[in-house]
Amino acid sequence: MQLIVDERADAAQRDALVRIMSGQDTKEMATMWWVFAAMCSTKLEPMFEPIELDIDVEGRRGKLVVPGIVEATGEPIRNPVTGAEHRARIDMPEGFEYRIAEIGSASTTATGPIELNLKDSYGQFAHLHLSHAGVVG
Repeated sequence: MQLIVDERADAAQRDALVRIMSGQDTKEMATMWWVFAAMCSTKLEPMFEPIELDIDVEGRRGKLVVPGIVEATGEPIRNPVTGAEHRARIDMPEGFEYRIAEIGSASTTATGPIELNLKDSYGQFAHLHLSHAGVVG
């Protein structure tokens, strides 16, 4: 597990974000962060790096860049014959990650401590509003 926090965060923000993303400040099994932490036996030291992030949930498009470490892009899924964009959603009224997720196609290349090369893989776009007890609202 490799946590990356934007370098612009001050010391208090860094500490809070690391605690949240490592599942320390959440009720047991209440958020995806707790689940991720429980599933990962190897936890690398958090990194504090510049993060470029642009997400359009409704448009099913996004881009994440942490220079020299990871680059990910997302776009709508497409009809394999016509190339037209498809819209598909997952609606989870009692979900612990989100209530509605837009489905997309994603590609990720990571060259940092954890290497990945995923092309045209599964992607989700969702608005997250979480507390220590799970989804809010």
